Amino acid sequence: MKPDSARVRNIGQIAQKHVSSGEFSSIEWAVDYAGKALSRGAIGQSDALNSVPLADNPVYRIYSMTKPVVSVLALQLIEEGLLGLGHPLALYLPAAGKLKVLVDGREQPVSKPVTIEHLLTHRAGFSYDFLPDCAVAVLYGKQRLAEDGNRTLADMVDVILTCSLTAEPGSEWRYSYSIDVLARVLEVVSGKTLQQLVAERLLDPCGMADTGFKIATDQQHRMMPMFGQKILGDPMTVITKPQQLYAMNVDAAHPLDSDTFARGGHGLYSTASDYMRFLPVLMSGKTNDGTVLLSAPMVDMMWQNRIPESQRPLAVGINPLPGYGWNLFGRVMTDTGQALSLTCVGEGGWAGAASTYFWVDRDRQLSGVVMTQYLGATVPVGDFIKSAAYQALVNS
Repeated sequence: MKPDSARVRNIGQIAQKHVSSGEFSSIEWAVDYAGKALSRGAIGQSDALNSVPLADNPVYRIYSMTKPVVSVLALQLIEEGLLGLGHPLALYLPAAGKLKVLVDGREQPVSKPVTIEHLLTHRAGFSYDFLPDCAVAVLYGKQRLAEDGNRTLADMVDVILTCSLTAEPGSEWRYSYSIDVLARVLEVVSGKTLQQLVAERLLDPCGMADTGFKIATDQQHRMMPMFGQKILGDPMTVITKPQQLYAMNVDAAHPLDSDTFARGGHGLYSTASDYMRFLPVLMSGKTNDGTVLLSAPMVDMMWQNRIPESQRPLAVGINPLPGYGWNLFGRVMTDTGQALSLTCVGEGGWAGAASTYFWVDRDRQLSGVVMTQYLGATVPVGDFIKSAAYQALVNS
């Protein structure tokens, strides 16, 4: 395969279409092929409602694109023998030994322990505030887990562990706060804060100088404003009206400059160029300059689907993920006969609640990042741009 230059231009044209329509204020993208830049661009305004131009190298709230970063950090500690995939959560957080599960509206003791592998693969039995038809999600909402950015990670996880599980550990895939719980485990086993661990072990080696859990005061002018149709913790519902720009303030849930704010499942600020520096670690275990962060065997192992057929197809609430399984850091395509957007077997990655998105295809050496800021989007712009990148590859 090789890129076709005329087809590569479709990437920018698709981004332009969804900005010109008024669905997004701006869209930024970066796509690499065979270790070189294939397409880069940014279209639109920082705030189209007030005609504010884009800053140089804008900063975004990447929400759940935090999860793969924290998952890779966990794999590093597993390689070093500080924890194991099969280890019970209660070994590190004793309160997990008292977890109960809701069965027909009644609590009962769990039949098996939650493990580190369950946390990494969202099969621990936890849930999320926004998931519909889930009694545990209602409990989380009452505790304001998504809304309160003043809680420390430790305090947040303490609350999560007082709530019941929604399913027996290992019995189903359910998108959840499990990576937040995992992040707290990493703090306990390392004796360091999540902020320190992420910076020392990933951000600094990758050269991700604009990524972190807070934004310096003198850099906040680069921060992208938020638009959307729903706040993060609101239950998912089908939205039928056309996507339009509505200004949102999410600072209370996602503070700009707090010294204590950190989450495993969301919370990082980043840029398109910075996040592209993380993708080689998923591709090969190495940074762009060749620094080894994960061994070759670990990279191979972390990419394997771990969700049995009995627990698929996957779905995040009302949003289906047909054809995808889940590995140790995110989604992985296993059956393109079910896929709803152009992809290949082995492609994997994840996305963020505000419509950020990334993918990595190790076999084809294709990877990309899409950045915008829109909560509750009905337009899957990440899928569209990934599809545009794939359609640019033709037989040589």
